[in-house]
Amino acid sequence: MVRAALAAALLLPAAPGIARQTIDNPSLAYVEARAAAMTGDHARSAELLGALAQLQPQDTDLARKALIEALGAGDVPLALRLTRAVPADKLPTEARLLVAAEEIKARRAQRALPWLAVKGDGGDLTSLTPLITAWGAAERADLAEALRTIDQIPVNSLLGPLRAEQRALILLKFKRTAEAEPFARRAIGQAGARDTRLRLALADGFLAAGDRPRALIMIDGMDGDAEAARRQVMAGRASGQGIDTLSEAYAEVLTVFAADVARMQRGTPPIALVQVARHADPESSSTAVLLALLLHAQQRSDEALTLLRSFPGDDALASHIRDAQSKILTDARRFNEAYAIAAPAAAAPTATAADFSRLGDLYQEMKRHSQAADAYGRAVALAKALSGNRDLWTLLLLRADALEQAGRWPEARAALEQALALAPEQPLLLNFLGYGKLERGEDIEAAEAMIRKASELAPENASIIDSLGWAQFKRGKLAEAIPTLQLAAQKDPGQAEIHEHLGDALYKSGRRFEARFAWEAALVTAEDDIAARVKAKLASGLTPANAAP
Repeated sequence: MVRAALAAALLLPAAPGIARQTIDNPSLAYVEARAAAMTGDHARSAELLGALAQLQPQDTDLARKALIEALGAGDVPLALRLTRAVPADKLPTEARLLVAAEEIKARRAQRALPWLAVKGDGGDLTSLTPLITAWGAAERADLAEALRTIDQIPVNSLLGPLRAEQRALILLKFKRTAEAEPFARRAIGQAGARDTRLRLALADGFLAAGDRPRALIMIDGMDGDAEAARRQVMAGRASGQGIDTLSEAYAEVLTVFAADVARMQRGTPPIALVQVARHADPESSSTAVLLALLLHAQQRSDEALTLLRSFPGDDALASHIRDAQSKILTDARRFNEAYAIAAPAAAAPTATAADFSRLGDLYQEMKRHSQAADAYGRAVALAKALSGNRDLWTLLLLRADALEQAGRWPEARAALEQALALAPEQPLLLNFLGYGKLERGEDIEAAEAMIRKASELAPENASIIDSLGWAQFKRGKLAEAIPTLQLAAQKDPGQAEIHEHLGDALYKSGRRFEARFAWEAALVTAEDDIAARVKAKLASGLTPANAAP
């Protein structure tokens, strides 16, 4: 902890690339640093804590705090300097990964390995050793050793799901395209949300190896602007997404891990991990998009937008960049700026389904539902032109939602029926169509059957459980409806509509005291029509005028 007695003004020597920081009052500086961290100004916090750590080199705890802030802020020079002030076994995981990245960038792969093997607070990182060893061998032109190392990766390890991908990329580095193809296909089949990024990376690898036909195979079926990518391959131009070095492979794997962590946890976003990946490969736009979204999640939207603007408009992942920019601006209610990104892309002669879908998303947030429906309709039309488009049912669902909110139910129902013809086992579609029919009294028995099937397909989905309970209520099955609605409320206690439904069912069954509790719970998060109905019920009980539809 900073000693209050040190009150004299001090000018600390700065490490290369780090501004000098004057500390007049160390105690006050520490408080300011912690306050900066709490308000999201991690760069300022890192600067102050770093200066204090340099003032008190014996305080490794202070240096560690400064290091964590520097990593979060992306201040790599400061973070690297601070790693020298913290014992190796006390370094955060991301710090050890950063030092390893620095060694990798300096083409000293063997010197990166000990940092992964350190036993300390951050856990064992040796699961990454095969990646570094394999690519290190590849960069020494030792293909046999590289492939042998990849083959030894345990299937159930962190790297296990990426084995096919890594083998394909290494084979492409050696221009062994026929051997790489089956592993590339397998990797694409497992890519999930990384579909576009991985297809482009593999296409670049095949193109660099002189195999244009197989590069085109990688593009076929790609999400996003496949036609533009195909034209680029035909012209012999790489997308810039290739993974051909240890640094690029290391950065990609860290980005994959960070994305998985972000999906699985609700706590602090893994920003430091993505900052390390970005340091290893600063040109990766896919890493930048993930980092921007994580920064936005921490209310650091201006940092996120600045980062995204650093990439050119013709980047191969420009559509993903525009998606991230539009989302960040829309969430901030900066609709004019979001429109300035979404509208020109949709108006361009080369506009894709993704461009119209992005515009539709923006219109939905602006509550311009008819315009949203029309934009989604354009997206559907473009998607239909691409045979086997996997997103078509999703676009039809989005269009149906916009149409329903615009009061155009017959068109919404038709869109849902089209979507169900494409994806008959999709619970979201079954629930939406079943609930829509239920609300309007259309073939209630069939509506309940749809919702029941949706619930069987997605038994943990609280909204679908709520729909089933409401269908039971509508059909007079109070004894079944109440426990079903109680289960839905238990699974998603923050959804006002569920609590309103439960309250209505309880009131109807004569359990009026419990009904008030349910309605009061609904009022905590209720907005607009739901809030007005719930207030009326709390004032005068359930009536035909204030009943949920």
